[in-house]
Amino acid sequence: MADGERRRVRLFGQPQSAEAYALRDYLQRSVVAFDWVEIASDNDCQMRLGLLGLKGVRLPVVELPDGRRLFAPSLREVANSFGWVTQPKFKEYDLSIYGAGPAGLSAAVYAASEGLRAVVIERDAVGGQAGSSSLIENYLGFPDGISGAELAERARQQASKFGIEFLMMREGVKAVFHDDRIHVDLADGSKLVARANICATGIEWRRLDIPDEAKFLGLGLYYGGGASEAPFCANQHVVVVGGGNSAGQAVMNLANHAARVTMIVRNKALTATLSRYLVDRILANPAVEIRYETEVTKLEGDDILRRVEITSWQAGNVESIDTGKLFVCIGGKPNTEWAKDTEIVRDGAGYIVTGPDLLDQGRPPECWKLKRMPYYLETSVPGSFAAGDVRHRAVNRVASAVGEGAMAVTFIHRYLTETA
Repeated sequence: MADGERRRVRLFGQPQSAEAYALRDYLQRSVVAFDWVEIASDNDCQMRLGLLGLKGVRLPVVELPDGRRLFAPSLREVANSFGWVTQPKFKEYDLSIYGAGPAGLSAAVYAASEGLRAVVIERDAVGGQAGSSSLIENYLGFPDGISGAELAERARQQASKFGIEFLMMREGVKAVFHDDRIHVDLADGSKLVARANICATGIEWRRLDIPDEAKFLGLGLYYGGGASEAPFCANQHVVVVGGGNSAGQAVMNLANHAARVTMIVRNKALTATLSRYLVDRILANPAVEIRYETEVTKLEGDDILRRVEITSWQAGNVESIDTGKLFVCIGGKPNTEWAKDTEIVRDGAGYIVTGPDLLDQGRPPECWKLKRMPYYLETSVPGSFAAGDVRHRAVNRVASAVGEGAMAVTFIHRYLTETA
């Protein structure tokens, strides 16, 4: 190795492996440069891994830059090998931020830069749902666009520069509010206490809710835009489900690799849910076919996905599409299960209700004990705020989430002053 040359991570795995896909996707969203090395035979195993054969080898294998190898590792084990899994540095924080998507990262930057002792808790990769976007073109300051993963990584570096603490591969499972504090039990058994908190946990990709969905996950069916999977779609016919911006970005990215892209849309037209610039590009792309008022109703295959059945609502026609790649981008549901045993008010879909939306005929809910009204972005629990897609009536755009994260910190300063 030449002086100053840095070895890349190498990922060895079989071509059709859900575990290998999960690792590729995680590394891609974490902006870790890596080389994918396919292991399809005993000869591949010997030539590329230096092992005698596939029998007894626990694939996939992650080879770190220092030469260490992780056999069939979990995502947490990979994160730990990079030094990303750490313990809380303090017993109590001024602010705890749950979720490292655009809203959470924005709040982290502003909180740390203004001197708050703050911590970000993230259960997966930095970036949230936006981190899977292949290209974000309508975010201010990036005229040529930027991938969601790269934007999130820049924000993480910026927050780290100001001293923010990140607790990765962590998840809050229970929250209790008392003594003007939030006390959270994390999934790994540790506890976290903070004077104020921001819920920026975003949304999870919604499922199709049809048979065999779990069976084909990572084996031809993928949630999100599939930025890490696009290079494996060369000369293939792929299918994208969804009519929003995430689906539109996925279609345009996949069209750069695949021979044909079929877009399955529930609405009568793209303009109802898609930004105009994406509509124009999709309609002008000869590799893209759009099926309106249609949904996927069946998945078929053996060990991997082989075809999908689609049904037209209006005509009632049912047909099959031969494909080994189905990308589902149909919005999501909020990650707020942790709040079910608290006094935090959620709407019927599980989104957190904040600020003026909490008022009924000008009055806050009965659980609100303060004389003042809830601040904008404040939940029904004083000192607990919500920002980004997890919030009731939020605008589902990266710029809006970033703005809400910054705005929440402003109100948190007021709240901390009140309770000092």
